[in-house]
Amino acid sequence: METGAKKWIIVITVVLCTLLELIDTSIVNVALTQMMGNLSATLSEVSWVIAAYAIANVIVVPMTGFLSEQFGRRNYFGFSVVLFTLASIACGQSTNIWELVAFRFIQGIGGGALMATSQSILIDTFPPKQLALGQALFGMGVIIGPTIGPTLGGYIVDNYDWPWIFYVNVPVGVLATVFTFLFIKDPESIANAIPRPLRELDWAGIFLLILGVGSLQYVLEKGETEDWFESGLILTFTALALVGVVGFIWRELTAKNPIVDLRVLTRSRNLALGAILSFILGFGLFASVFIFPIFTQRILGFTAAQTGFMLLPGAVVAGLMMPLIGRALQAGVPQKYMLPFGFGIFFLFTFWMSQKISPTAGEDDFFWPLILRGVGLGLLFLPITTMSLQGLRGKDGAQAAGLTGMLRQLGGSFGVAIVGTYLERNVAYNRVALLPNVSLYDPETQQRIQAFTQNFMSKGFSFEQARQQAYQVLDFTIMKQASLITYAQTFTMLGLFFLACIPLLIFIKRIRNAGPIDLNAAH
Repeated sequence: METGAKKWIIVITVVLCTLLELIDTSIVNVALTQMMGNLSATLSEVSWVIAAYAIANVIVVPMTGFLSEQFGRRNYFGFSVVLFTLASIACGQSTNIWELVAFRFIQGIGGGALMATSQSILIDTFPPKQLALGQALFGMGVIIGPTIGPTLGGYIVDNYDWPWIFYVNVPVGVLATVFTFLFIKDPESIANAIPRPLRELDWAGIFLLILGVGSLQYVLEKGETEDWFESGLILTFTALALVGVVGFIWRELTAKNPIVDLRVLTRSRNLALGAILSFILGFGLFASVFIFPIFTQRILGFTAAQTGFMLLPGAVVAGLMMPLIGRALQAGVPQKYMLPFGFGIFFLFTFWMSQKISPTAGEDDFFWPLILRGVGLGLLFLPITTMSLQGLRGKDGAQAAGLTGMLRQLGGSFGVAIVGTYLERNVAYNRVALLPNVSLYDPETQQRIQAFTQNFMSKGFSFEQARQQAYQVLDFTIMKQASLITYAQTFTMLGLFFLACIPLLIFIKRIRNAGPIDLNAAH
């Protein structure tokens, strides 16, 4: 265990790397318009800048336990930092859209390892009695990172040019590389490990993992823009995902030396349940971050930077709660008692948000609901993580950490895909439902059209032009109302989903005298 200044240098290094990786999952979202103009790309093409990073991430995360053992954790982490940094420079230097997509994929390969390996380094840095603190520091990065992305990206796009969203990674990457090779050391279990010969590696498992998880991530990322199963391409990738995932599960359950040992799920009921809860946590974390900016920017007209600053206090609250929850867990408070409060608070957040949705809502209206969201996420992340890994040691701990990390990211992808589809389709449905309430024979509607017409005529329009504009304003008003109803319904459905998950918690098994969580080779 490290002590003194060296310990905190390691902490700052790995937490910053975790933040960088997660910030880069969302920082590009606010720069897509600039990229389209500068790189002469279509919306469909530029969306690959997001998809390529996410696909690379979700492929690499479950393999990092094996890669750390094969090459040494310090070497693998340091290489990943260098790869992420160089790819960031290359992204900023890209001269066409497909160069940028290729470098984003490479950046995602390095980034997936940064988040995954940071957790094991932190836990190995702290003594057993402070393991919950190590988990808490990692959790701060996981919760705060996706929220900072749009804020930082909005500021950079407003004041500089889009390549700078990648260049800001460079100084941190250089510093992290130096600190990694100076201060981070491999634990004995990895330092003394004998790498497997290349011929003994689970190449079939690696191929099926890339095929299955990569295809599934593609379907989730591109499904909405391709009109889901109306597209032959989506149907093809869905079939590939099914073949890959089923084949991967069969291979990893039967292989002698699997790259991802799924049998660990059968050895720990808490891990199996924790894997499900990690998926749910990712769903709620990313779906709520996805829907709120769309509402504030499309309906209320806020800038990306404004929206990011609104999300920031709640994320900070979640981060600050981590050490407190870590101490409570260390004192013996069972996760089984914390998690229902976390799910319940998240439900209250979504219900409160559904009540605040209105065309006149301002920043102050969302402050306290978003603070409540931070409290709920704080009560979920650390208990789920510690419950999943408690009692597992060595390679079992590494495999468990990789699985929960992958499922958290997949949960986020499912959340964004499902919420995005629900929004697009229910806006149209709610518009149709509102139309019977608007009739040209209704006196109130006639008065509204007449008022709009007079307003446009006072600005110099002819009667026919003014009347046409009045009809357009009325249609816009109906569409806006339909959107407001849909956003409120979406928050409500998200909350009910979390509430429905509470009964799962009765299956948590409390492990007494399990000892410290050993993640020396963790992902």
